Amino acid sequence: MIQPAKRRHAIRIGNLLPVLGMLILCFAICARAPGQQGAENASKVRQEFLQWVAQGSQALQQGDNHAAEEAFRQALKLDPQSVELLNNLAISIARQGRDDEAISLYQQALKLRKDDQITRRNLGVAYFRAHRYHEALPLLRSFAAATPTFQSLDLTGLDLFALDQFRPAADYLERASRLQPNDLPTLDILGKAYWRTKNYSGVTGVFDRIMAIDPNSPEAHFMLGMAYDVEYEEPKAFQEFQAALAADPNFPAVHSSLGLVDYREHKVQEAEAEFEQELERNPQDPISNYMMGRILRDLVQPAKAVPYLTAAVKANPSYRDALFQLGQCYLALNKPQDALGPLQKAVEVDPDFGAAHYILGKAYRKLGRRREAERELNICEQITARKNVQPAPTE
Repeated sequence: MIQPAKRRHAIRIGNLLPVLGMLILCFAICARAPGQQGAENASKVRQEFLQWVAQGSQALQQGDNHAAEEAFRQALKLDPQSVELLNNLAISIARQGRDDEAISLYQQALKLRKDDQITRRNLGVAYFRAHRYHEALPLLRSFAAATPTFQSLDLTGLDLFALDQFRPAADYLERASRLQPNDLPTLDILGKAYWRTKNYSGVTGVFDRIMAIDPNSPEAHFMLGMAYDVEYEEPKAFQEFQAALAADPNFPAVHSSLGLVDYREHKVQEAEAEFEQELERNPQDPISNYMMGRILRDLVQPAKAVPYLTAAVKANPSYRDALFQLGQCYLALNKPQDALGPLQKAVEVDPDFGAAHYILGKAYRKLGRRREAERELNICEQITARKNVQPAPTE
């Protein structure tokens, strides 16, 4: 029931503006013009440069990101080597939802100044926002080590959670929660991380903290719903998830949780409706994408299932079941070469996943790769035999 991929992408990333006082860099432009006329021209260029910088800074602070982008682009024409300007331009672009463009600008800035910590931090945040969690992790860890603030610790914990590295995620999130003890979204993810590591005393502790802050919060209802769901008390779980939704209609993962309850009770149409509602709010949600793909595959519609399963794997590259289902869909579509990648990743994630070894063997066989096919089928047989071994009776 617990989201394996992650929900808070509207990160409280704070004020990422570099110190604009350092942007008086036009001396290089001024120095190129000799004589009095050259000095006058240089002075005009310098004044124009500072005006664009000030205009962009003001627009960025006021939330007018389009105007900020235009101003910083004009300033960069006068000083294209400014790392600070590249950062500010990237921020204005990222705030417009164009994460890939922002990442490219940060990378350009790092080529000019490879060890610039502000740029490295901003690039890590941009990777996270773009769901490129593996690339974000070293940058965010470095950010947290150098500046262990709530923001850096929280963001690193969220990134680790996105990568299914739940123990280290819990460590970072616990440290973040100590700095801001009343931050419910952080406690929400921390509780889920503890749950995934079977640290039930940690879960209880987080639940108690949430209840002490606000027993009527969506986080409190959601955690209680998870507890009921694990105990297969579906009616109570459904009631708590509905209460979380009433407290916050946009609370992430509630619709997917309701959908899972419906699916287990064989209410497939109701489940689909819940997953679709979740995807309207969070198109990257791995659970909803996976379940939509699984339902469509059950309905023998593999071509329609593939985009959903692909989205689930993109959001969570280690999502074993989504990888397995995606491989099976490609095989059903007679695309064994396309099936290899997700199936190979599935057995890498879980080497004891016998069914994935078996389907991977079938894919190899369709491709005429008999040796690899025999290897995977033998591994499947070994896993099956090992799991079916009965323990010797004790006296």
